[in-house]
Amino acid sequence: MPRLLRRLVQLLAVLALILAAVGLWKREEIGRLLAVNSLFAPENIVENFSHMDRLFLTRPLSRGEAPVSPLPKGPEATLAPEVETWIKDRAVTALVVLKTGQLVHESYHLGTGPEDLRISWSVAKSFLAALFGVIEAESAIESLDDPVVKYAPMLAGSAYDGATIRDILTMSSGVAFNEDYLDFNSDINRMGRVLALGGTMDGFAAGLAARAADPGARFHYVSIDTHVLGMVIRGATGQDIPELLESRILHPMGLEAAPYYLTDGEGVSFVLGGMNMRTRDYARFGQMVLQGGKWQGIQVVPEVWVLAMTSPQARDGSAYGFQWWIPANASPGEVMAQGIYGQYIYINPGLGVVIAVNSADRGFEEPGVHEGNIAMLRAIAAGLPSP
Repeated sequence: MPRLLRRLVQLLAVLALILAAVGLWKREEIGRLLAVNSLFAPENIVENFSHMDRLFLTRPLSRGEAPVSPLPKGPEATLAPEVETWIKDRAVTALVVLKTGQLVHESYHLGTGPEDLRISWSVAKSFLAALFGVIEAESAIESLDDPVVKYAPMLAGSAYDGATIRDILTMSSGVAFNEDYLDFNSDINRMGRVLALGGTMDGFAAGLAARAADPGARFHYVSIDTHVLGMVIRGATGQDIPELLESRILHPMGLEAAPYYLTDGEGVSFVLGGMNMRTRDYARFGQMVLQGGKWQGIQVVPEVWVLAMTSPQARDGSAYGFQWWIPANASPGEVMAQGIYGQYIYINPGLGVVIAVNSADRGFEEPGVHEGNIAMLRAIAAGLPSP
């Protein structure tokens, strides 16, 4: 064999060994990246949304030692035919409905069951907002108008330098961020790959340098704002989010099952969308909010904060509270936590109704879908019998 050809064969063999070694070393990261790229595939999405712990790094959360809080049965609600059609069309996997604190409907679909711990996506933002209210009442935060860098100095020099806590609570940071879930190169999908590869979410946030507007000038939904809120809470308290959420909110709630968070490679919880919980427990959280932050006789979240976070707060007049959505033409107190692919906690105090929905709706961004979902949730609430 000619010398040049022999050297080429040897070089290729060495390269193959190197690639094999890298493949073994990074096998978990590569596996998570492949999982992210197929997370929403039609054949995987329902199963994935109930088993995110198979795909990502996770951090278990303690439910505490309290007994499971009851969800007393009320008169069973008969769903109208159009609701059944909506469940099918929107790939709803779980629907739990409470009326005056009583369970009046519960159903699971597409092969899922009541024990599944389902991904919340951006519904998790509303949990963090509730936690922030507790921390603020404990005087860990001096003012909502404090700059975020006071508590998260790592963000100095980033696009967040100059933004206040109020700005990030109302999604008005001004940070330039592409939230298009269907664009592979969008910021939100780049962030997902950071999570999958075990990178650092704090570093990702600190690396954002561009602004689309001055801080506080206008509402612009930017998911990474919620991660920055988590950085502020961690900096103010010296504790991580799971420890705080467990002691302040989860333990008093008497959940059925211990939830878990997705995490980055440093063990930092994915607070902007990584909570996984049973649907009945999402409904319990919604009922606690409907009751002004009180649960089983305990004031879990200060009532004044519940009223603030579920009221319009964006300075430009947008229908957004502190990490909570106010639907168009809302009745008094009507509010929602919502996440991509059809996750909702819908709260209607006037009717005494809480509806928790989990879905795997790949058409969630199609025109009119979100508006149709709100109309359906309102129709379900209005059609319930009185207990």
